[in-house]
Amino acid sequence: MNLPVIRVEGTGIAETWEKSLIALWKEGIDMPTEYDRPGISPSKDASMVMVVNDPFAEPRIHLGFAGGIEDLEKYRQEVLEGVHDHWINPDEGKWTYTYHQRLFSYGLPWNNKPKINQISYIVKKLSEASCSRRAQAITWVPKYDPDTFDPPCLQRVWCRIYPGAEKQEYLAMHTHWRSRDAYRAAYMNIYGLTELQKEICAMISQETGKSLLPGQYVDMIDSYHIYGESFPDFTERFLKMKQGREFYHIDRLKSRTMRSDDPAVLEGILYGRQMLADERKKS
Repeated sequence: MNLPVIRVEGTGIAETWEKSLIALWKEGIDMPTEYDRPGISPSKDASMVMVVNDPFAEPRIHLGFAGGIEDLEKYRQEVLEGVHDHWINPDEGKWTYTYHQRLFSYGLPWNNKPKINQISYIVKKLSEASCSRRAQAITWVPKYDPDTFDPPCLQRVWCRIYPGAEKQEYLAMHTHWRSRDAYRAAYMNIYGLTELQKEICAMISQETGKSLLPGQYVDMIDSYHIYGESFPDFTERFLKMKQGREFYHIDRLKSRTMRSDDPAVLEGILYGRQMLADERKKS
């Protein structure tokens, strides 16, 4: 028996993520992990390819993800603005990296050589040659990450500009992951990385003076898994939500998703920003 390789496709991120979980639950195989505790079921595991054709299509928010709207905003700022880069301090047993640090300031943790802004490189490269196949950023540091307890799951971001209808150009983004908690982390990852995709579009548009919009987002994962310890919550909460609610309904109690411009979502985003502001005051 081979490790399954599953492909799902959808219009927006909420739809595609939901499809990926259902497909993983049905088609994934039981696999142990390095972190299993006695009495816990093996993970449900597979390789996964998610194709999101319009990452900013509404409804964009899935109510089944493990967190609140404020967590999405905090994660967005963590990836795009580096609000938690100051938490990186492995010598004190704290974080060993953030994605913002690896993408915007890549370098060896133990030396003072100039760091590399890989996102600036992507913007510059695609501004000069929109068809380039070299516009990528990596996270892995071979001399450092293999021996850390929690090395980066995201390995690579690849971008390319492609033509659409009526001469409108779009930015495709592919992300490659060695490992991914499908239920507790993947949706927030996708939300944050597509926000980065939108930011790169804006930066290239400013550099070139041409309109560029976020296009297809493709997410590729070597090990896409639901941990055994998550099975009770997944079956009792997520699967029951899938069975008992419509994909989108104006009444939130009848819906599995929300629009990103819903007043409740906007309120949650403001709450997340306030939480970060309060955090900065205490630091």
